[in-house]
Parts: sequence; C-alpha cells; structure tokens
Amino acid sequence: MAESGGQEKTRWITTVIMSSALQSHEVSASLQSQHHRVRYSDSVENGSMIFSLSGIAFLLADTQDVFKTGGELFLDRTEKFINIHRNSFLLLSAALHGPKEWDLIFRIQKRFLGSNLRVIPVHNTAEIVKLMLTIAKITCKPQIDNIRYRMLMAKAQIIDQSPVWKMLHKIQLDCI
Repeated sequence: MAESGGQEKTRWITTVIMSSALQSHEVSASLQSQHHRVRYSDSVENGSMIFSLSGIAFLLADTQDVFKTGGELFLDRTEKFINIHRNSFLLLSAALHGPKEWDLIFRIQKRFLGSNLRVIPVHNTAEIVKLMLTIAKITCKPQIDNIRYRMLMAKAQIIDQSPVWKMLHKIQLDCI
C-alpha cells in the first residue's frame, strides 16, 4: 500500500489472460513488473488480452504487420474477436500515425461501424499498458459503481444550483 496525503491507497491488481503469442511481448513484461497476474492461453485470439474482472478485451495489432500480411486476413481476425467479446477494443500500434495509418483506422471503423469495437491508436508499450489498465480499472464492478454514484451526485448538484432550474421552479410555483 502507498500512502498519499495521509490517505491510504491500495494498488489495483488484476489478472490478464493473454494469447500465448504475446508471452515474450513488452506489454506482458510491463504488466508483470506492475505485479498483475498474467496467464497465457492458446485458446484466445492471437494478440488478444482479456481483463476478466471487467469483461474488457483488447486486440493488439501493429500497423506495419497489418500492411505486410494484408488487410483482409486481419479484418477477418478482428471480426472473429468482436463476435466473441462484447466489450472490445482494437489497439493499433504505430510509432507515428501518418496518412496510411489513419486511412487504415478509417477503413476499420467503416467496416465495423455499429459494432462493439472501439479503435484506439497507440504509440508505445507504456501507452498501451496505461490505457488498458485505465479502461479495465474504471469498468470493473467496484469502480464503475463509484463512478455512477459520483456522476449522479454531480448531476443533482448541478441541477440544484442551476439558475435556469431555479427560474423554472419559480415560474412553476407562480403558476399554481
């Protein structure tokens, strides 16, 4: 546990199920160095990472590999991935997202428009890990309930202190 400003914070640790193909990948090493439990499986889609606590799945793809192997094979793999996972994210990795990479992102978004796939461009391992952990953490049960409660409280406070709301309330009282 780390202490910050007199308040104790517990570190969020989770289990990640990764495709065996990512066993020697930097993302795997980074997650393990942060004390997350990483389990490898041959039964999950190649390049996928699943956060079981939150039900979120990520598919990691390097744009250069997509260009080399051909887009149709990649799109078929992506379609299979989103048919299996309800909450899915495609992380497209490139050191620089130039016109070719943005065109690829556009084609993927166009192909899977209306699906549950969210496409996110990423640049490096640190960004990938931070993004995945942030999304997985805020969508797991205790965190999402806390966020919903805070949003409801903020909404109630905004409505309560809104001059427009007060004026509408006054007009309604004057009409009675």
